[in-house]
Amino acid sequence: MAPRLKVFITSDGLTDYVVAAASKPKALAAWGSRQDLFKTGLAHETDDAELVKAASVRPGEVLRRPAGGRGDLARLKVRKAPAKPAGPSKAALKKLAELEARLTRLDAAHQAALGKLQDQRTRLDEKIAALEEGHAAERTRLETALKAARQAPG
Repeated sequence: MAPRLKVFITSDGLTDYVVAAASKPKALAAWGSRQDLFKTGLAHETDDAELVKAASVRPGEVLRRPAGGRGDLARLKVRKAPAKPAGPSKAALKKLAELEARLTRLDAAHQAALGKLQDQRTRLDEKIAALEEGHAAERTRLETALKAARQAPG
């Protein structure tokens, strides 16, 4: 069952705008208003027979007439919404490409620095091992000499 249509009217002072819609939000959408004109008192439901008859023939379509007058109702030309771009703009695509390139360079620099530090760690580990080995050998030699010196008559 189709919803019962109500006829709503608003005015900008020069022109009355009439629409037949199922609800106040749908009337506001037809008028292209983001403000609640009903809440501010700038729009209301009407039961004017002439307006109801004319608007009911074309539900959802905005009709206009001179404000406050009894002039003939005319169809309001429907304004087309500006077409949204099919995809991102050239500037947005360029920005994305630049950010991706910067991210790639950052990752490459990080990997290079990490590799360099790992090489330095390997060399440092080798130096530490050589130092420990030399220390152990010298300690063993000195302990042997100390032991021999203690046992020597003297």
